[in-house]
Amino acid sequence: QVQLVESGGGLVQPGGSLRLSCAASGSIFSPYAMGWYRQTPGKQRELVATILRGGSTMYADSAKGRFTISRDNAKNTVSLQMNSLRSEDTAVYYCYARTNSNSVPNWGQGTQVTVSS
Repeated sequence: QVQLVESGGGLVQPGGSLRLSCAASGSIFSPYAMGWYRQTPGKQRELVATILRGGSTMYADSAKGRFTISRDNAKNTVSLQMNSLRSEDTAVYYCYARTNSNSVPNWGQGTQVTVSS
């Protein structure tokens, strides 16, 4: 059994910054991939950023240049530093972890990020 617990969401003004963190525990160690998706009401969950065990990263176009993903393999944690936030970044952000390239992802419970003045 795998548990993912997110933290760091909240309310921030446009142009501000937030840092999301996620800790994985249970039957998982150094997952193949970890990252973040986000979802707004009525829309599909969309990928924000992914980081592989070796450190390779991938970002959605909307996140490039503003968001930075990082992970600590020893601690099974992944973080997302979000800068220059925009109102369109408002969403519930979900952490995920994939044990290997073929496994079904495990999900966190989600954390709300609201960008508003």
